[in-house]
Amino acid sequence: MAAKHSLDCSHIPFEMPEKKCTLYQNWIHLTFMHWEVQPEKIQPHLPDGLELDLFEGRAYVGVIPFTMEKVRPRMLPWVPFISTFGEFNIRTYVVKNGIPGVLFLTLDAQSRVTCFHAPRSYGLPYRHANAKVKVVDEDTYSWHSVRTNGGESLVGKAHSTGAVHQASPNSLEYFLFERYSLYTSHNEQIHRAYTHHLPWNFKNAEAHIEVNSLLESYDLGIENSLVPEHIHMSSGVEVCTWSVHPIEVIQ
Repeated sequence: MAAKHSLDCSHIPFEMPEKKCTLYQNWIHLTFMHWEVQPEKIQPHLPDGLELDLFEGRAYVGVIPFTMEKVRPRMLPWVPFISTFGEFNIRTYVVKNGIPGVLFLTLDAQSRVTCFHAPRSYGLPYRHANAKVKVVDEDTYSWHSVRTNGGESLVGKAHSTGAVHQASPNSLEYFLFERYSLYTSHNEQIHRAYTHHLPWNFKNAEAHIEVNSLLESYDLGIENSLVPEHIHMSSGVEVCTWSVHPIEVIQ
């Protein structure tokens, strides 16, 4: 546990901030879909100074539709119709100074407040979209998102199979899921933000994607954007996040 909060950080492979976090939120009803990509295809999307993180020499990009729930500053209540919204992100995996993290290519979200504030304050690439996740039943989620400007879309559904798992150390699932920081480029500097949650509980899944122009728009050399190579689902986690902070000037 860190000095100024009571969060259990024993499962996180690097030091977390000692001060209290700034935001609370829940990530719920998630579908994780991943494709292997050639490193040279994803490299142009990385800011200078960030290194692509590889698993056994392979690079991955993920498309994750889910619901952000009850987003609120620490010590303040969440606000109905504002604090909960659909978010569909595309992400890849990076490392800086030995700390692995996530880099977002886009975060398409239903919240106009977030889409206005987060790019200006944190450099996070939020774009407004009509993004919704529907819980069909305990094992089935459907998702539908259309970006307001451009119309890039993700439409489909996923169905979980089998038992609940946690990722084993050194597994691909551990590489993809157990990420406790994110990176962004903001004001000509690389920034890092820390995130805290318990280890992911997830199930293997099957997906039926009808439209995926969201991923196709990034020209990552993916042969079939309708057929992910790895699919998982999770009911979600409770999350604490810290504000982004600069770690290096971009040359």
